[in-house]
Amino acid sequence: MKYITAKDSATGEDVQISYKDYGKGRPVVLIHGWPLSKDMWEYQIDDLVNAGLRVIKYDRRGFGKSDKPWDGYDYDTLTEDLHALMESLDLRNAVLVGFSMGGGEVARYISRYGTDRVSKIVLVSSVLPYLAKANDNPDGVDQSIFAEMMEQMTEDRIAFLDDFGKKFFGVTLLSKPVSAPLLDYYRSLAAVALPRATQQCALSFANTDFRADVERITLPTLIIHGDADQSVPIEASSHRTAEMIPNAQYKVYEGAPHGLFYTHRKKLNEDLIAFSLENANATTGVTRSQTTSL
Repeated sequence: MKYITAKDSATGEDVQISYKDYGKGRPVVLIHGWPLSKDMWEYQIDDLVNAGLRVIKYDRRGFGKSDKPWDGYDYDTLTEDLHALMESLDLRNAVLVGFSMGGGEVARYISRYGTDRVSKIVLVSSVLPYLAKANDNPDGVDQSIFAEMMEQMTEDRIAFLDDFGKKFFGVTLLSKPVSAPLLDYYRSLAAVALPRATQQCALSFANTDFRADVERITLPTLIIHGDADQSVPIEASSHRTAEMIPNAQYKVYEGAPHGLFYTHRKKLNEDLIAFSLENANATTGVTRSQTTSL
């Protein structure tokens, strides 16, 4: 098992972050979504490595095999962990890929640490730019939705994860894009997280305003979202983000749920590979791809 050591700036304590590092070539850093772990990327690893890319995936603190401290689940601290990974592995000319909650770390990283180590970013089913409805964010998701989630997690976290997984992958009585055993497997990935981390991260991705961070993004950007996403509605997230980032490529996957990393894995992998390999040998000044309209 590989670990890097991140420093918690609030407590001064060391936090061990579990990661995996495969292949050679341009680094692609995969940042997992809530409430899963780095193992959610199982169906991306082979294709990306075989395409000639170096792939790094890691567990967010509180999840998977990383340390599970009581506090430190705000985005500034989570992004400090990502920064520690980037520096410890001396990653440069990297592509940051943030899924769902992970989109927040991508945007906050660019805002806080700049683009010296990063040349491109990908936002998949991302929570950007500001998910919760507020007086200055009328297009967000109503706070009652998040309050209900917190209540369910507090009452019976595993039952919540079971129900959430079905919505996550678009499972209904008539549509079963994910097998029952695989649903159980993804639930098990989420179940090993520190319960407090699951709750605190939900509060963070719901209530963190990333609009100022998004406005600082000038790197080539690929945005991918499913139009059947019931977990992070596309109208409240990627539709708005695509309007905020100049010349971003925006790809809407028809009929795709939130968990498109499995249900639409072939298409996702093809898009990740094509975007990551473009100008892969350049160290600076990577050209921006043409915008893809809705």
